[in-house]
Amino acid sequence: MKKIAVLAITKNGIEIGLKLKGYFSDFEIFAPIKFSDNNEKIQWYDESTTQKIVNLFKENDGIICLFSLGAVIRLLAPHIKDKKTDPAVIVIDDNANFVISVLSGHLGGANELSNEIAEKMGATSVITTAADVNKTIAVDLVGKEFGWKIHDDSNVTRISAFMVNKEQIGVFQNAGQKEWWKGKMPENITFFSNVLDLKNSDSKGYLIITNDEIKDEDVLKNSVVYRVPDLVIGIGLHWDTPKETILNGVNETLEKYGLKQNKIARFVSIKKDKDVIGLIELGKEMNIPVEYIDREELATISAPNPSKTVQAFEGTASVSEAAAIKSSQGELIVEKQKFPPNLTVAIARIIK
Repeated sequence: MKKIAVLAITKNGIEIGLKLKGYFSDFEIFAPIKFSDNNEKIQWYDESTTQKIVNLFKENDGIICLFSLGAVIRLLAPHIKDKKTDPAVIVIDDNANFVISVLSGHLGGANELSNEIAEKMGATSVITTAADVNKTIAVDLVGKEFGWKIHDDSNVTRISAFMVNKEQIGVFQNAGQKEWWKGKMPENITFFSNVLDLKNSDSKGYLIITNDEIKDEDVLKNSVVYRVPDLVIGIGLHWDTPKETILNGVNETLEKYGLKQNKIARFVSIKKDKDVIGLIELGKEMNIPVEYIDREELATISAPNPSKTVQAFEGTASVSEAAAIKSSQGELIVEKQKFPPNLTVAIARIIK
């Protein structure tokens, strides 16, 4: 669940914020304490708006500002880093006529959220990213809904320019969902059945959806390569195992067996009475979902390395292996790896 903050600094803005809260109950509304009427739906602040907007920008996945675009730009400009890490920023004017996607339109989801808000409020959504206004493929979003990951993003800007300028783009795919583009495929897109034909075509850029290793440098220098995550990382741990310990165990296991982080589909572990904060933090940091399975379900899974000690403490003889097998519905490719004092890691591959 993304964390979205709404910042209102006028009376009209507060009213708009409350309407937004009615449509999106998870949104948190912030407004200056000088307007306080003790409404418990609003978090009233007494610091300057200059400081408040910076704090919200750093602490949330998205921020909706209910005041002028110019003011938002001036306040946030010193804190903007890049589209991979900046939160989504949306501006709504004081009469809720326009919902403007300002920052992180694609990767941060500002475009999608702006359209959703505008539809709910009967406003006009303002989107300026070239792929959207030209109704073509957003190169940095291909397969995002399926969890695909870009192997190396150094070519994204250049291939995106080819795309919006309607240059010829070749596509090769041998992994993942086939129906990844909704609607009519743009006329400048051609699909090829192998990489050699792709290379020998008149395409200026390539989109390659594969889990195979691409060694041809001439192809790679003109490509955006998408990986389809198919690894499920089963993790057995104590409730207070820190994030750093989990990450070290996962990375050591991946390296030992020649596997890559960008192939991880999800982490999975046993459902405990207490949240495992370290695992939650790691999932958020790596942008990898975390799944939990009840001990009763894990106890039904036949794992290669059951443990009487684990049975005594967890109520099931296997956590990491059983969780990986259960979640993937596939095959275990790395049996339980132990990292004292209380971490185990196992890996299964999803079979599509």
